[in-house]
Amino acid sequence: MFKKGYIYKDGIYVYPFGDKTVNKIQNFYKDDPFPNYEFNDDRTTIQKRGDANAYTYELKKYIGYGKKIIEIGSGTCQLSNYLALGTNNTIVAFDANINSLRLGKKFSDKHGIKNVHFVCGDIFDDRIENFSFDFVICNGVLHHTKNSFEAYKSCLKLLKKDGYILIGLYNSIGRTRTKIRGFLYKFFGKKYLLIFDPVLRKTDKLSTKKIDAWIKDQYVHPVERSHTFDEALYWFKKTNMKFVNSYPPCGFFKGMETKNHLESLFIMGNESNLFERILSQIKMIFTKPGAEGGLFLFFAQKIFKSDKDLN
Repeated sequence: MFKKGYIYKDGIYVYPFGDKTVNKIQNFYKDDPFPNYEFNDDRTTIQKRGDANAYTYELKKYIGYGKKIIEIGSGTCQLSNYLALGTNNTIVAFDANINSLRLGKKFSDKHGIKNVHFVCGDIFDDRIENFSFDFVICNGVLHHTKNSFEAYKSCLKLLKKDGYILIGLYNSIGRTRTKIRGFLYKFFGKKYLLIFDPVLRKTDKLSTKKIDAWIKDQYVHPVERSHTFDEALYWFKKTNMKFVNSYPPCGFFKGMETKNHLESLFIMGNESNLFERILSQIKMIFTKPGAEGGLFLFFAQKIFKSDKDLN
């Protein structure tokens, strides 16, 4: 599954890379790995938090058992470790930041999680065998690469026939509130964010490393772009991927704040029309997705048979 050229160190497959953008991002997360753990996290808290989150719970339920999953941009591997708990799935946590992977590996070792493999590398470097995975998860990562679409295509090559990809991208409209908070943060500092950032309000104030990691990732990231629903749909069409569904939904008149819609993220939906897609993205500004970073999720299934269709 992993191509030659790695060094296996401390339980992590480490590949060399020299890309300037990747090096910049690696240095950015060096001291504040993202998203980091709560100060009291253990196997039970990760399980409970994952089960309580509609997205992660429904994702794990949809994946089922006996699958191979890779999380591109796994960070400190909370999701990878959660997806591994209580299953016989094989999980690969892939990230460019070795310090983030070390935290994930340390957690898995401490709590007896045996079915996660940790890989440090650059997604552009073709380090993993093509057609290896049933699911590719790339949530909140593509917009931090040197080219979002090319990074997306690199992810697609890893999918088996009929496999699924889940991408999460910053939305050009839905991220408005975060951009405003980022501007005010420059003048008022961390205390302002602890009051007005909804994610930080819910974070235990003793988890200072987690708080610092969130602030850096959301407000001072050196490589960041945002995208629209129609860009993601164009990517799917360009690469012969079948759109399954999205969160928030492409249709403006569908509910977007209930657990029920996150359940339907993994059920065949429709792309709606341009007018409704624009309205849905505007609506993000005033609802939970826009309040917590402006991230949107698109889910699709592979319908091509070889990587020739990616060209």
